[in-house]
Amino acid sequence: MRRTPRPVKCRPRDAHRPPLTHIESAAETGARKPNGNMIVRQSLMARTRFLSVDFDTDTPQAALAALVAQADARAPFAYVTNPNVDVLVRLHNEPVLMALHADAWRTFNDSRVLELLAGLSGVRLPAIPGSDLTEALFREVIRPDETVVMVGGDAALAGALSARYGLHDLRWHAPPMGLRHNEDAIAAAAAFVAANPARFVFLAVGTPQQEMVARAIRARGDAVGVGLCIGAALDFLIGRQVRAPRLLQRARLEWAWRLARDPVRLTRRYLVEGPRIFALWWQWRTARTG
Repeated sequence: MRRTPRPVKCRPRDAHRPPLTHIESAAETGARKPNGNMIVRQSLMARTRFLSVDFDTDTPQAALAALVAQADARAPFAYVTNPNVDVLVRLHNEPVLMALHADAWRTFNDSRVLELLAGLSGVRLPAIPGSDLTEALFREVIRPDETVVMVGGDAALAGALSARYGLHDLRWHAPPMGLRHNEDAIAAAAAFVAANPARFVFLAVGTPQQEMVARAIRARGDAVGVGLCIGAALDFLIGRQVRAPRLLQRARLEWAWRLARDPVRLTRRYLVEGPRIFALWWQWRTARTG
Protein backbone atom coordinates (compact mmCIF):
# COMPACT_ATOMS: atom_id res chain seq x y z
CA MET A 1 0.00 0.00 0.00
CA ARG A 2 1.35 3.39 -0.99
CA ARG A 3 0.41 6.43 0.99
CA THR A 4 1.69 9.87 0.16
CA PRO A 5 0.89 12.59 2.71
CA ARG A 6 -0.19 15.91 1.25
CA PRO A 7 2.56 18.52 1.13
CA VAL A 8 2.72 20.54 4.31
CA LYS A 9 4.10 24.07 4.28
CA CYS A 10 6.56 24.89 7.00
CA ARG A 11 9.09 27.56 7.76
CA PRO A 12 12.10 27.64 5.41
CA ARG A 13 15.34 26.12 6.55
CA ASP A 14 17.86 28.27 8.30
CA ALA A 15 19.29 30.48 5.58
CA HIS A 16 22.37 31.10 7.69
CA ARG A 17 23.39 27.45 7.89
CA PRO A 18 27.02 27.14 6.73
CA PRO A 19 27.69 25.35 3.44
CA LEU A 20 28.53 21.67 3.52
CA THR A 21 32.19 22.16 2.80
CA HIS A 22 33.17 19.31 5.12
CA ILE A 23 30.84 16.94 3.30
CA GLU A 24 31.92 17.98 -0.16
CA SER A 25 35.61 17.71 0.62
CA ALA A 26 35.21 14.30 2.24
CA ALA A 27 33.04 12.81 -0.50
CA GLU A 28 34.16 9.80 -2.41
CA THR A 29 35.46 10.49 -5.88
CA GLY A 30 33.66 9.01 -8.83
CA ALA A 31 34.42 8.07 -12.40
CA ARG A 32 32.27 7.88 -15.49
CA LYS A 33 31.81 4.83 -17.62
CA PRO A 34 32.15 5.27 -21.37
CA ASN A 35 28.35 5.58 -21.64
CA GLY A 36 28.35 8.52 -19.21
CA ASN A 37 26.85 6.73 -16.21
CA MET A 38 28.45 7.48 -12.89
CA ILE A 39 30.06 4.72 -10.93
CA VAL A 40 31.18 5.24 -7.37
CA ARG A 41 34.58 3.92 -6.50
CA GLN A 42 35.07 2.02 -3.30
CA SER A 43 35.87 4.48 -0.56
CA LEU A 44 39.09 4.38 1.37
CA MET A 45 37.23 3.74 4.61
CA ALA A 46 38.97 1.21 6.83
CA ARG A 47 37.10 -1.87 7.97
CA THR A 48 37.39 -3.48 11.37
CA ARG A 49 36.14 -6.91 12.37
CA PHE A 50 34.68 -6.98 15.86
CA LEU A 51 32.58 -9.78 17.37
CA SER A 52 32.22 -11.45 13.95
CA VAL A 53 30.92 -8.33 12.18
CA ASP A 54 32.89 -6.19 9.73
CA PHE A 55 32.43 -2.50 10.53
CA ASP A 56 33.33 0.52 8.44
CA THR A 57 35.37 2.93 10.52
CA ASP A 58 35.86 6.59 9.77
CA THR A 59 34.64 9.95 10.93
CA PRO A 60 30.91 10.72 10.91
CA GLN A 61 31.60 13.43 8.30
CA ALA A 62 33.25 10.96 5.94
CA ALA A 63 30.47 8.43 6.51
CA LEU A 64 27.85 11.05 5.62
CA ALA A 65 29.83 12.09 2.56
CA ALA A 66 29.99 8.50 1.35
CA LEU A 67 26.20 8.17 1.63
CA VAL A 68 25.66 11.37 -0.34
CA ALA A 69 28.13 10.39 -3.06
CA GLN A 70 26.55 6.96 -3.46
CA ALA A 71 23.03 8.40 -3.58
CA ASP A 72 23.98 11.11 -6.08
CA ALA A 73 25.52 8.52 -8.39
CA ARG A 74 22.09 6.94 -8.90
CA ALA A 75 23.89 3.61 -8.65
CA PRO A 76 22.10 0.32 -7.99
CA PHE A 77 20.47 0.18 -4.57
CA ALA A 78 22.84 -0.22 -1.65
CA TYR A 79 22.00 -0.36 2.02
CA VAL A 80 23.52 0.64 5.34
CA THR A 81 23.19 -1.18 8.66
CA ASN A 82 23.98 0.09 12.16
CA PRO A 83 24.45 -2.79 14.61
CA ASN A 84 24.27 -1.97 18.30
CA VAL A 85 24.57 -4.17 21.41
CA ASP A 86 21.09 -5.59 20.96
CA VAL A 87 21.78 -6.51 17.34
CA LEU A 88 25.13 -8.18 18.08
CA VAL A 89 23.60 -10.29 20.83
CA ARG A 90 20.83 -11.30 18.42
CA LEU A 91 23.35 -12.16 15.70
CA HIS A 92 25.17 -14.53 18.03
CA ASN A 93 21.87 -16.13 19.00
CA GLU A 94 20.82 -16.42 15.36
CA PRO A 95 23.95 -16.64 13.18
CA VAL A 96 21.82 -16.99 10.05
CA LEU A 97 21.15 -13.25 10.32
CA MET A 98 24.84 -12.41 9.88
CA ALA A 99 24.39 -12.42 6.10
CA LEU A 100 22.06 -9.41 6.32
CA HIS A 101 24.98 -7.29 7.52
CA ALA A 102 27.62 -9.02 5.42
CA ASP A 103 25.67 -8.02 2.29
CA ALA A 104 25.34 -4.39 3.36
CA TRP A 105 27.25 -1.73 1.45
CA ARG A 106 28.21 -0.01 4.70
CA THR A 107 28.04 -1.17 8.32
CA PHE A 108 28.55 1.47 11.00
CA ASN A 109 28.76 0.98 14.75
CA ASP A 110 25.64 2.39 16.39
CA SER A 111 26.78 1.90 19.99
CA ARG A 112 29.12 3.81 22.27
CA VAL A 113 29.24 0.74 24.51
CA LEU A 114 30.65 -1.29 21.62
CA GLU A 115 33.10 1.55 20.96
CA LEU A 116 34.30 1.25 24.57
CA LEU A 117 34.63 -2.55 24.53
CA ALA A 118 36.53 -2.46 21.26
CA GLY A 119 38.81 0.25 22.60
CA LEU A 120 39.62 -1.84 25.66
CA SER A 121 40.85 -4.47 23.22
CA GLY A 122 42.97 -2.06 21.21
CA VAL A 123 40.47 -1.90 18.35
CA ARG A 124 39.32 1.42 16.89
CA LEU A 125 35.55 1.27 16.42
CA PRO A 126 34.08 4.78 16.41
CA ALA A 127 30.41 5.16 17.15
CA ILE A 128 28.48 6.56 14.19
CA PRO A 129 24.86 6.33 15.38
CA GLY A 130 22.23 5.84 12.73
CA SER A 131 20.09 8.51 14.41
CA ASP A 132 22.89 11.05 13.91
CA LEU A 133 23.31 10.14 10.24
CA THR A 134 19.57 10.32 9.68
CA GLU A 135 19.30 13.73 11.33
CA ALA A 136 22.22 15.05 9.29
CA LEU A 137 20.67 13.86 6.03
CA PHE A 138 17.36 15.59 6.71
CA ARG A 139 18.95 18.73 8.11
CA GLU A 140 21.76 19.23 5.61
CA VAL A 141 21.26 17.11 2.49
CA ILE A 142 17.67 16.24 1.58
CA ARG A 143 15.90 18.92 -0.45
CA PRO A 144 12.22 19.73 0.23
CA ASP A 145 11.26 19.02 -3.38
CA GLU A 146 12.98 15.65 -3.79
CA THR A 147 11.36 12.24 -3.42
CA VAL A 148 11.95 10.55 -0.08
CA VAL A 149 10.79 7.00 0.63
CA MET A 150 9.85 5.69 4.06
CA VAL A 151 9.02 2.06 4.81
CA GLY A 152 7.37 1.60 8.18
CA GLY A 153 6.02 4.08 10.67
CA ASP A 154 2.51 5.48 10.49
CA ALA A 155 0.53 8.36 9.00
CA ALA A 156 1.27 10.63 11.95
CA LEU A 157 5.01 10.08 11.55
CA ALA A 158 4.84 10.70 7.80
CA GLY A 159 2.87 13.90 8.29
CA ALA A 160 5.09 15.21 11.07
CA LEU A 161 8.25 14.46 9.12
CA SER A 162 6.87 16.27 6.05
CA ALA A 163 5.93 19.26 8.15
CA ARG A 164 9.21 19.49 10.02
CA TYR A 165 11.41 19.41 6.92
CA GLY A 166 9.02 20.86 4.33
CA LEU A 167 8.95 17.66 2.29
CA HIS A 168 6.66 17.78 -0.73
CA ASP A 169 7.09 14.21 -1.95
CA LEU A 170 7.36 11.77 0.93
CA ARG A 171 6.24 8.33 -0.21
CA TRP A 172 5.26 5.96 2.56
CA HIS A 173 4.71 2.23 2.58
CA ALA A 174 3.21 0.53 5.63
CA PRO A 175 4.03 -3.20 5.80
CA PRO A 176 1.81 -5.43 7.95
CA MET A 177 2.73 -6.76 11.35
CA GLY A 178 4.70 -10.00 11.41
CA LEU A 179 6.90 -8.82 8.57
CA ARG A 180 9.84 -11.05 9.45
CA HIS A 181 7.88 -14.20 8.66
CA ASN A 182 5.91 -12.82 5.71
CA GLU A 183 7.89 -13.24 2.49
CA ASP A 184 5.10 -11.73 0.39
CA ALA A 185 5.05 -8.59 2.53
CA ILE A 186 8.84 -8.26 2.31
CA ALA A 187 8.62 -8.61 -1.47
CA ALA A 188 5.84 -6.00 -1.60
CA ALA A 189 7.95 -3.54 0.38
CA ALA A 190 10.89 -4.15 -1.95
CA ALA A 191 8.64 -3.64 -5.00
CA PHE A 192 7.38 -0.34 -3.57
CA VAL A 193 10.92 0.97 -3.21
CA ALA A 194 11.81 -0.12 -6.75
CA ALA A 195 8.69 1.60 -8.11
CA ASN A 196 9.46 4.86 -6.29
CA PRO A 197 13.05 5.84 -7.09
CA ALA A 198 14.66 8.12 -4.52
CA ARG A 199 18.13 9.06 -3.39
CA PHE A 200 17.34 7.99 0.16
CA VAL A 201 15.12 5.21 1.49
CA PHE A 202 14.47 5.03 5.23
CA LEU A 203 13.64 1.57 6.53
CA ALA A 204 11.97 1.88 9.91
CA VAL A 205 10.46 -1.51 10.69
CA GLY A 206 12.86 -2.72 13.38
CA THR A 207 15.60 -5.30 13.24
CA PRO A 208 15.99 -7.78 11.60
CA GLN A 209 12.96 -6.91 9.47
CA GLN A 210 14.46 -3.73 8.02
CA GLU A 211 17.66 -5.50 7.03
CA MET A 212 15.60 -8.27 5.42
CA VAL A 213 13.67 -5.72 3.38
CA ALA A 214 16.91 -3.95 2.42
CA ARG A 215 18.45 -7.19 1.23
CA ALA A 216 15.32 -8.01 -0.79
CA ILE A 217 15.45 -4.59 -2.46
CA ARG A 218 19.09 -5.11 -3.37
CA ALA A 219 18.37 -8.59 -4.72
CA ARG A 220 15.76 -7.25 -7.16
CA GLY A 221 18.43 -5.42 -9.15
CA ASP A 222 16.08 -2.70 -10.40
CA ALA A 223 16.14 -0.24 -7.49
CA VAL A 224 18.40 2.76 -6.95
CA GLY A 225 19.46 4.92 -4.05
CA VAL A 226 20.73 4.30 -0.56
CA GLY A 227 18.67 2.50 2.04
CA LEU A 228 19.25 3.18 5.71
CA CYS A 229 18.11 0.70 8.37
CA ILE A 230 17.24 3.24 11.05
CA GLY A 231 14.93 1.72 13.66
CA ALA A 232 13.36 4.54 15.68
CA ALA A 233 15.50 7.37 14.28
CA LEU A 234 12.54 9.13 12.65
CA ASP A 235 10.64 9.09 15.94
CA PHE A 236 13.53 11.04 17.46
CA LEU A 237 13.42 13.58 14.64
CA ILE A 238 9.76 14.47 15.18
CA GLY A 239 9.98 14.38 18.98
CA ARG A 240 7.86 11.29 19.48
CA GLN A 241 10.80 9.88 21.40
CA VAL A 242 13.49 11.99 23.07
CA ARG A 243 17.17 11.14 22.82
CA ALA A 244 19.39 11.34 25.85
CA PRO A 245 21.17 14.65 26.48
CA ARG A 246 24.58 14.90 24.82
CA LEU A 247 26.31 14.59 28.17
CA LEU A 248 24.73 11.17 28.78
CA GLN A 249 25.47 10.11 25.22
CA ARG A 250 29.14 10.95 25.64
CA ALA A 251 29.14 9.09 28.98
CA ARG A 252 27.78 6.01 27.14
CA LEU A 253 24.59 6.10 29.21
CA GLU A 254 21.99 6.63 26.51
CA TRP A 255 20.68 3.14 27.24
CA ALA A 256 19.97 4.15 30.87
CA TRP A 257 18.06 7.23 29.69
CA ARG A 258 15.89 5.14 27.39
CA LEU A 259 15.35 2.49 30.05
CA ALA A 260 14.17 5.10 32.55
CA ARG A 261 11.69 6.51 30.04
CA ASP A 262 10.28 3.16 28.88
CA PRO A 263 11.00 0.49 31.52
CA VAL A 264 8.17 -1.84 30.55
CA ARG A 265 9.40 -2.30 26.99
CA LEU A 266 13.15 -2.03 27.54
CA THR A 267 13.91 -3.72 30.87
CA ARG A 268 14.44 -7.13 29.33
CA ARG A 269 16.50 -5.73 26.46
CA TYR A 270 18.87 -3.68 28.59
CA LEU A 271 19.04 -5.62 31.86
CA VAL A 272 18.61 -9.25 30.75
CA GLU A 273 19.67 -9.67 27.13
CA GLY A 274 22.04 -6.73 26.66
CA PRO A 275 24.56 -7.68 29.38
CA ARG A 276 25.37 -10.84 27.44
CA ILE A 277 27.54 -8.63 25.27
CA PHE A 278 30.19 -8.63 28.00
CA ALA A 279 30.48 -12.43 27.92
CA LEU A 280 30.64 -12.40 24.11
CA TRP A 281 33.30 -9.71 24.21
CA TRP A 282 35.38 -11.56 26.80
CA GLN A 283 35.23 -14.79 24.80
CA TRP A 284 36.25 -12.91 21.66
CA ARG A 285 39.07 -11.13 23.45
CA THR A 286 40.38 -14.34 25.03
CA ALA A 287 40.36 -16.15 21.69
CA ARG A 288 42.05 -13.19 20.02
CA THR A 289 44.88 -12.92 22.51
CA GLY A 290 45.40 -16.69 22.67
